[in-house]
Amino acid sequence: MRPTSNLRNPFAFIVAAMVLSAPLHSMNAASLTVEAGSVSRRASIVTATLPATLGGIQYLRTANGKIIPIQVSADGEAAFILEELSSGKSARLELLPASSEAQAVAGIQTTREGKKLKLKSADRSILEYQADPSELPRPDLTQIYQRGGYLHPIFSPAGRPVTDDYPSNHKHHHGIWFPWTKTEFEGRHPDFWNMGDGLGRVEFVAMDRHWSGSVHGGFRARHRFIDLTGETPKAALNEEWEVRVYKPGRLSGGRPCHVFDLISSQQCAGTSALKLPQYHYGGLGFRGHWDWNGEANTTFLTSEGETNRVKGNETGGRWCHIGGVVDGMRTGIAVLGHPGNFRAPQPMRLHPGEPFFCFAPQQLGEFEITPGKPYVSRYRFVVFDGLADRAEIDQAWEDYAQPAKVTFIDR
Repeated sequence: MRPTSNLRNPFAFIVAAMVLSAPLHSMNAASLTVEAGSVSRRASIVTATLPATLGGIQYLRTANGKIIPIQVSADGEAAFILEELSSGKSARLELLPASSEAQAVAGIQTTREGKKLKLKSADRSILEYQADPSELPRPDLTQIYQRGGYLHPIFSPAGRPVTDDYPSNHKHHHGIWFPWTKTEFEGRHPDFWNMGDGLGRVEFVAMDRHWSGSVHGGFRARHRFIDLTGETPKAALNEEWEVRVYKPGRLSGGRPCHVFDLISSQQCAGTSALKLPQYHYGGLGFRGHWDWNGEANTTFLTSEGETNRVKGNETGGRWCHIGGVVDGMRTGIAVLGHPGNFRAPQPMRLHPGEPFFCFAPQQLGEFEITPGKPYVSRYRFVVFDGLADRAEIDQAWEDYAQPAKVTFIDR
């Protein structure tokens, strides 16, 4: 059933009017307190576990009477977007129930269309997930390159695509994807990155669930890393992706942005470990738009202020921005690494001539993924138009790395 707007649903309109006209912070109302901590918040993504006694909540009301949606998942996690809160300050927001019709008028819509999952806000496309293997776009591509389980295209707020797929100079690159390159598995050496060599592949397994919501939409999907170097193909790793796309927000300077999170959980498919020797790339990868090819057409900016891709290569960074011009407009994406990631701040691969970036913890030496110990990686992506501003991205990273504290106050 399509969501019904407030204008077409008189009951929803009446509910919203009652919510707006109710007295602020009444003594009998449940509420929550948000503490900014040491970080100044702007369009801050706030999450917390809602107490079981506070069911049916769909809105928050600020001290000045503004109504904002709060989305509560089946497991009780509550999420909302806090417009602004200075460092060291706190804010109290009242918890309000409302009709499901009223909640559904805004946010993120997630739909499955054939082999893809598409995520939008109103009529604005934000990103697509290629689930089942995509169709090969050119005759120079053989079936060995066919792949699913990646994000592409990804769009800026102005509608410019920032990713590429099957680029002719690196046919195995796909938007945002997560393979390993140099590996050892049961004495063999599969390569899950360079698919054209036929030594390994990463395949889409299943879409476990997807959802839409007033604050975020997203999905959970499973992938499998297949070793092709033995007598028969054998699974080495099982991977789960959780991707959460938030309703469009703004940077600290006021520019519109799209924000989404990716959590990858990789675990051994059997009793054998996957060893990852020291190597200069492998892990989370990003491939930029085709127009950004060539040294002069891609801009890089790391969290350490480095703009020279040669100097920035194999250095550690909390985040990296990659950008260029698409259809006459400058645009780009910042890739933020979570401080809890293995070897954070992770070393980075900045390609010398192509719009390619990778967080590559293997650069610091060998490690392995062992049975019973999932390898979990968390990243946030911030997409916006215009030149990168270090202070704006620093603020976005701080907000991600040090989330605001929430305390619930029951009736």
